[in-house]
This record gives sequence, C-alpha cells and structure tokens, in this order.
Amino acid sequence: MLSRLLVSLAYFLKTSRRYRQTKVFFYNLLENPDSRLKSHFDVFMIALVMSSVFLLIYEVDTPLTALDTLFERTLVIIFSIEYLLRVWLYNDNHKIILKHHEQTQYLNIPFRLGHIIRMIAAKKMEYMLTPLAVIDLLAILPSYRPLRMLRVFLIFRLFKLFRYFNSLKLFTEVLASKRFELYTLGMFLGFVVFIGSTAIYLFEKPANNGQITHLFDAVYFTIVTVSTVGYGDITPYTTGGRLVAMALILSGLGVFSFLTSIMVSAFNDKMHDMRENKTYTELKRYTSFVIICGFGRVGEHIAARLAKDKQHFVVIDVDEENVLKAKHLGYLVIQADASKNAVLKQAGINGGARAVLCTTGDDVVNVYITLTSRHLNAEIRIISRANKKDNVNKLYQAGANDVIQPFEIAGMVAAEYMGQPVAFEAIFGILKQEKQFIMETIEVAATSFIDNKSIAELNFGLRKLVLIGVISSNPIHVKHKNRYQVSHQHFYFNPSSYFILQAGDLLVLLGRDLSIDYFRDQVVQSRLKRGHKR
Repeated sequence: MLSRLLVSLAYFLKTSRRYRQTKVFFYNLLENPDSRLKSHFDVFMIALVMSSVFLLIYEVDTPLTALDTLFERTLVIIFSIEYLLRVWLYNDNHKIILKHHEQTQYLNIPFRLGHIIRMIAAKKMEYMLTPLAVIDLLAILPSYRPLRMLRVFLIFRLFKLFRYFNSLKLFTEVLASKRFELYTLGMFLGFVVFIGSTAIYLFEKPANNGQITHLFDAVYFTIVTVSTVGYGDITPYTTGGRLVAMALILSGLGVFSFLTSIMVSAFNDKMHDMRENKTYTELKRYTSFVIICGFGRVGEHIAARLAKDKQHFVVIDVDEENVLKAKHLGYLVIQADASKNAVLKQAGINGGARAVLCTTGDDVVNVYITLTSRHLNAEIRIISRANKKDNVNKLYQAGANDVIQPFEIAGMVAAEYMGQPVAFEAIFGILKQEKQFIMETIEVAATSFIDNKSIAELNFGLRKLVLIGVISSNPIHVKHKNRYQVSHQHFYFNPSSYFILQAGDLLVLLGRDLSIDYFRDQVVQSRLKRGHKR
C-alpha cells in the first residue's frame, strides 16, 4: 500500500507544473549563475553571514540582548532553510522512484521500498558530503544554544562566502586544478614536520631547559620554523637541536618556493578564465548590448562609434593582438572563436544581446558566425560584412538580416561624388570624427515645402548638404535604380535629379551641423505655415 502511494506521488510530481515551476524558482535563486535573482540573494546572504560574525565578536565582551538572540535564531532558520533547499535541489527523488518502478514492472519483480529509501539516502548523502555542504552544516550547528561546545565552528560561516563570491569559487577551482601537486607537497611537508618534531624532541627534551617539555612543543617549534616565521619563543640549546633547526629552515624555504611556483602556475593557467568571468559578469548587468565579432579595421571603427554614443557592446576576437588593442581602449573583450555555440551563449546571445555584427576580414568565418548566431537565436538581428560580392547571397542564406560590402560602398561613394568637394569634405569630416560634420535623417513631412518636389528643385548643393540617399516604402519609387532592400523599405542611393520626394520618405543627409539644423528648421516652419493656411 505504501509503495503504491509512493509511486502515485512520484507520477504526480512528474506531471505537476506547479512543482516544476517551484523547483525552477529555487534553482534560479540558489544555483543558476546566470540568474539575477541569485545575484540579489547572494548579496543578501553575504550581509547575513557578516552580521552573524560581527554578532559573535560583539558577544565576546557584551551579553546578548533578547533582540540579539532573536536575530541569531532568525539567522539559524534562514541558514537551515537554505541548506534543506540545496539538499532538495540536488536531485529529483521522484525520478529514482519511477525508474525503479519501471524496472520492476518490466522485469516482473517486486517493488522494494527499502532499496528505494537507501538509493534516495545515498544520493542525498552524496551532496551532504561535498565541502560546501559540510561548511553549511557546520555554520548552522554552533548556533544551537544547548550545544555551546559547537560554537567554535561558527567561524565556518565565513567559509560560506565561497558560495556567494565568484572570485572565491574560481580560487578553489585553481587549487583543485593543482590537486596532485598540492597533495605531493602536503605529504612531503607532513614528513618533514614528523621527522623534525621527533628529532627536536629527542635532542631538546633531555636537555631539561624548560622550553620543550612535551611532544606538542616540538611540533609547534617545527611548524613555526618550517614556515620561516620564527617567533623565537622556543630556542634549541643542543648542537643536534640547532642542526635540526637549520635543516628545517632550509626545508621550509624549499617547500614554500615550491608552493609559490604551484600557485603562480595555477593562476597563470586560470587568468584567462578570470578575465572572461569578469567580462561575463559585466555583461549580465546590461539589458541591451551589441556583440561585435572581429576587431579589425571595420570592427574597431564600429566599436568607436558605439562607445561615442555610449552604447554597450562586447568584442569577440580570436587574435591576441586585436584583443590587446581592444583592452587597451577599455572595451569589454573575449578572446575566443565567435563561431562556437558556447562562446556566443556565454556572451549573452540569448540574454541582453540585441544584435550581432560579423566584421571579420574572412567571409567564411562570417558565414559560420552568422549560421551559429541564427541557430542560437532566431529573432536576433545579424549584420554581416562581405568582402566579395559572390558571398553576399551565402550570408543572406546563412541568416543575416543585412549584408554590408565596405569596399564596394567606398568605391561607389568615390565614383558618385567625384568632383563634389562639399561631399568629400563632409565624408572625410565624419570619418575623422570631426564634430561639426554629421549624418542625419530628415522626414519628408506632408505639406512641407519639400513634399512632392524633385531632387533637382531642392538643389542640396547650394544648401551645403549632400544627399546620400532616400529611405522609402512608397511603391512609386521602385522604377528608380540603385535600389537596395532595407527591412520592409528600400534605400535609394544617390537618387537621380528627377526623383520626386513623397510624404513619409526619409532623407539621409551629410553636412555640417549648422547646415542640417537650418534645413530641418525650414522643413518644420514650412509645414506649420501651410497647416495654418488650411
């Protein structure tokens, strides 16, 4: 009967949407490194841990008040609930039950309740014996008033901070990566301490000088000497004792030199991960940013413009020289291959990223990045660079929203504006980032003086302006050449003089800020005047 009830409960939990949502919520709260909820919870827990330690220090000289005791008990309750939740999250008990039930049904053998209980207990114990789980338990135990002797373990609350600081977690990973070397060094150090303690005890105890009276004094002296601290409170008097002390000093120098080399080597290996971890943490703070894949000439120029407009972005490049250049400029940068799924996922392509710019100098790489980006996020905007015209269609087929051909655009601009000094002055002014030269869009407002006028009639040259093109969705313009698809509209590059502007069109203008502002004012004033006449 109990077994049947247990299986029914397991099936209920498997199909329960509320149970899954509850477990996902607590997973995001306690475990999910990408969850904002966890970051807020970590800050809260850090504050509680530090408060509990300050309370311990306060208790040394001052008796706790009723309010202090209530606060301590509240901390214990919170730590206990957190511990139990982590035990619960570690695995799904209903999956163990259902797996055993299905096996018994298939093999036609009895359902063994005791076996299930042992399997669940073993799984939970697997978690409870992990270092962080042991620390959590030791942080709870000393707060129970009847167990005053356990309050010495309260210091373990400080070790709980390893859960909430990513940098501390990375430090433990560094130590774990050199586990074999540290074990070897620890065994050697233990051997030195054992031999040294025994030798100093045998030499100094018979001397009866009152300093080394038992074996613990010898161990203490050996550890202090090996660590090269040398308090001087215990001094060997015999020749043998002094020889042992000299040997311990030399051994200590060797041990700590070896330890330093291990730590430096481990941190050098992990330094790249530490920098990336800092970058990913910074990215999680942004709700909207751009991913720039490739930091060559094009990528560098785009990054400079985004930085000038105070827009958030991250650079991904596999070339170390480009990465160093981006870091020198103060940009967020990741040294990795942007065509790999894991790299783009960590960069936030499914998080706060609103666009991916493929700006490498290799069209094949740009195609791979585009394919990967579109596979990971079907909605994200992808703008790719194409160095060869033959690869434009391939990039569109790979999933790019827009494809830019920088060399073709440069040649087109040079050919179209040859002999127009105003145009070249404006273009070079923008490229040099001179503030008086700007590129702006002005809408053709209905009833304004530019509505239903041809390009020739407006004579932009006399107005010290350069018309780069017109963005329009009006079907009346489709007969014109130099038309390029832009989302649901068309961009008409350098339209002919007989091009007739229609209400709703957007003029893309180059020129000095003074000329553009004056022209915009004329458009607004003419619209207002004609509106009043009507």
